[in-house]
Amino acid sequence: MGDCNQAVTERAAALMDKYGNIILRVAYSYLHNMEDAEDILQDTLIQFLRNNPTFANDSHEKAWLITVASNLSKNKILYLKRRQSDELSEELVADKDKEDLSYVWEAVKALPDKYREVVHLFYQEGYSTKEIAEILSRNESTVRSDLKRGRDKLKKILKEAYDFG
Repeated sequence: MGDCNQAVTERAAALMDKYGNIILRVAYSYLHNMEDAEDILQDTLIQFLRNNPTFANDSHEKAWLITVASNLSKNKILYLKRRQSDELSEELVADKDKEDLSYVWEAVKALPDKYREVVHLFYQEGYSTKEIAEILSRNESTVRSDLKRGRDKLKKILKEAYDFG
């Protein structure tokens, strides 16, 4: 039994090394607070340890973790709304090698949840609309519509705030 627990713990550590940043970004895209996002990362690990799921492949493994993180983030949002908490906004640390597009992600945070999550999964995580539909349990056509509407709203926000054409 001890070897089994150690194997699960080692597997969880490997998954967090492999997908930890992705899970953190997904949670942050919902919560806009790094401390809460870190809590979601830990809670996702706990869910993995409790359920010890088996995965068909790496893609399934990643999708499961993102789905768990998304659901936990949504639950946290509901909890915070009930408590009327005012969370402080924190900035994600930008990669020095990449162009600073923080203003774009600030605009993405202003989108309604259903648009923000598809925009994040599509552009930041690189999922196709079909994969996003599976992760969010929606029709692919709904995801495409939400992505289009999210882009339109994002364009409007950026145009108003930053005078982009």
